[in-house]
Amino acid sequence: MVEQGYGRPRGSGSGAFAVTAVLVGSLVTAAAVTGCAAPGDPKPAADPALAVRNAADALARAGTSKASTSMEMASGGTRVTIRGEGGYDFRRRTGRLQVLLPKDPAGASEHRPITELLTPGALYMKNRGAGVPADKWVRVDTTTLDDGNLVTGGATDPAAAAELLRGAREVAYLGEVDLAGVKVSHYRGVADIAHAARAASPQLRGALAAAAKGFAEDMVPFDAYLDAEGRLRKVRHQFSFSNQGRIVAVASTTLLYGFGVPVEVTLPDHRDIYAGKIET
Repeated sequence: MVEQGYGRPRGSGSGAFAVTAVLVGSLVTAAAVTGCAAPGDPKPAADPALAVRNAADALARAGTSKASTSMEMASGGTRVTIRGEGGYDFRRRTGRLQVLLPKDPAGASEHRPITELLTPGALYMKNRGAGVPADKWVRVDTTTLDDGNLVTGGATDPAAAAELLRGAREVAYLGEVDLAGVKVSHYRGVADIAHAARAASPQLRGALAAAAKGFAEDMVPFDAYLDAEGRLRKVRHQFSFSNQGRIVAVASTTLLYGFGVPVEVTLPDHRDIYAGKIET
């Protein structure tokens, strides 16, 4: 695991991470106080960095896939994990995830899954909690977030995760491994967010440009796993940010599988979007 070059958002308690802070809510703070057909075998790329940078294009050619996400957040010796399941359309850059929050520190309460709709420039969330009516959606403009929704929603947008790799630097090929029965090539390096934003597809450019401005350091360590067709099967990014005076380390992992499955995303009517104040 690369252990240097974390990007760190400026300031503490900035608006960019307000949604994540509420999603996790008191989980970190309170706990800190209380304690398809199988493809062929992959071959090493002549240029590892180029192979990783082209992963987003390979996903667009694949069209759609199922997605599983995991976001591990650690602060003050306490660790919580937010998990998501759903599907993503890499041509339309839209997806739908069911995001599950961990139990409260005492383990006494379960949280209703949050439905997230991922679209170019916007994130929609239902069962958002924190004073939002159960039948309403919350809309967040991802181009105004300091992290471009790489962290905020509790799940990294799969397309953004792949587009971030367009800024891959210092990439090393670490060999072939088995990933859920599929042989994949393992690459490790760092991604330059600013470069990725300039090279990103138009739909994701605004969000990554916001992240490039919001993170104090542009370099984000990653591990990426590509199949024989160059498609991204798994990627793990490492971020860190300051929240209420605490440094929160984040490891965001995205798994992609089941390519070609139907993925339908229907945006909520504007009348179903909550316009009131969101509790923080």
